[in-house]
Amino acid sequence: MREVNLSNVQESTEFEKVIPGGYVCIIKSAVDVPEKEYLEITYDISEGKLKGYYSDPFFADMPYAHRFFRSYKVKALPFFKGFITAVEESNRGYKWNNDENTLVNKAVGLVIAEEEYNGSDGSIKKRLYVAKCTSADKIRKKDFTVPELKRLSGNTQQSQPAQQNQAVIGDISGFEEILTDDGVPFN
Repeated sequence: MREVNLSNVQESTEFEKVIPGGYVCIIKSAVDVPEKEYLEITYDISEGKLKGYYSDPFFADMPYAHRFFRSYKVKALPFFKGFITAVEESNRGYKWNNDENTLVNKAVGLVIAEEEYNGSDGSIKKRLYVAKCTSADKIRKKDFTVPELKRLSGNTQQSQPAQQNQAVIGDISGFEEILTDDGVPFN
């Protein structure tokens, strides 16, 4: 083993994990993917004891751990409008102008839930996902419901405990052609 100088290295400690619940967040980036007609949105927690959670260097190379997608395909427009309404209600005076760049640094309330997925080792695991976008005030007032664990169809086994680097993805209804098993980077 090579010689390692540990004199200036801080020992790792336990840290709090994001758990299912409501969070007031800030949009860090909103990237349009026009050929697929969706926005890829990354966020960070902006209030409470987990404020700045995803700004930690640990998550710098893991945008999949704190992103969700919002489709603007015709069949998904009601969900897209719900997202835009949540952003407008969370940011006094903000009005959507069809420019995704104006979403950056805007607040939004996110309801985070858990879902099962098939791990690459064949086991059933859990990850976080954005279940709902709502106003930041509704999150602050605790006016939201966290959905039950979304189980895989036909699953009768118990999920493995969620990993430290849980992936967070958005409501994937309507994204079947975007997020196939082959295209998900964290399976």
